[in-house]
Amino acid sequence: MIGLSLEDILPVNTPRFDSRFWRQWHRWIGFPAALFLLFAATTGLLVAGTEFFGEEEALREATRDLVSSVNVTSPPSATATPLSMALVTAAVTSPGAPIDKIEMQFKGDGPTVTVFTGKPTGGEARRLVIDARTGALLRNEDYTDKPFLKRLHSGEWFGDGGLVFAMFWALALIALTISGLLVYYTMRGNRELKGIKRVFW
Repeated sequence: MIGLSLEDILPVNTPRFDSRFWRQWHRWIGFPAALFLLFAATTGLLVAGTEFFGEEEALREATRDLVSSVNVTSPPSATATPLSMALVTAAVTSPGAPIDKIEMQFKGDGPTVTVFTGKPTGGEARRLVIDARTGALLRNEDYTDKPFLKRLHSGEWFGDGGLVFAMFWALALIALTISGLLVYYTMRGNRELKGIKRVFW
């Protein structure tokens, strides 16, 4: 097998490697795949933009190289006191609300405790950002476990059917890529090229 090319094993003029055959399939796959690609690219751009310009990303960048004032050997009060004050504030702001999760952020000049509350009947409700030093409420915002744009991008917003559909459009894009490479290969033919021209002929 040493020294044999793919043309020697599967000649270009065989049905499997016929240029017209793969160009036809590439066109057929390309039309629906182009719609999927446009949807995925547009929603992906929006997701990336909100992440890049979002408040959470700005905080991560600002505090990335800072050292937290709290470490694993700090006294229990270092975490218990901010948490207690935050829960008091949360109880006043959203009386009786179930707590979904709590995040504590100690790095930087503005350490915070974030309390995520749910609805008594289920589902997400509020995101309460509280000053870890004073217990003051900084922000009271709507809270969803996964932002709308991310659910839209993945297809989850459309339900389980949307996720299944997303798997199919991913397969369509994979098929488009593979058929495109095969078209490229068959158009290349038996040209004797060297160096970079073997790819960019």
